[in-house]
Amino acid sequence: MSEDNLPLLVFFTSRHSGPARRMESLLAHIERKERGSLRVKKVDVDERPDLAKRFLVAEVPSLALVKGKRIVARLEGRSTKPKIESMIDLHLHDKTPAAA
Repeated sequence: MSEDNLPLLVFFTSRHSGPARRMESLLAHIERKERGSLRVKKVDVDERPDLAKRFLVAEVPSLALVKGKRIVARLEGRSTKPKIESMIDLHLHDKTPAAA
């Protein structure tokens, strides 16, 4: 799968947000772990208010998972590694059992 077709996890942040800064290393870890199956893009809402508005960001930090040009999941506020991984697993890794 080409990088352009990979799902995208958009991390909305602000240099003024302590919770967002504390999530940066967590997102870097997830980006390394999911390399090849997910792209991660960091967006500073102060520099790109247009994107924050388009994605209906109400709180910083926020995460939006985009798949096929549609937002399929989002998390608002400071999130934990298990919550983020659960969201990613649900939409990226097919967990449905095979038909018998």
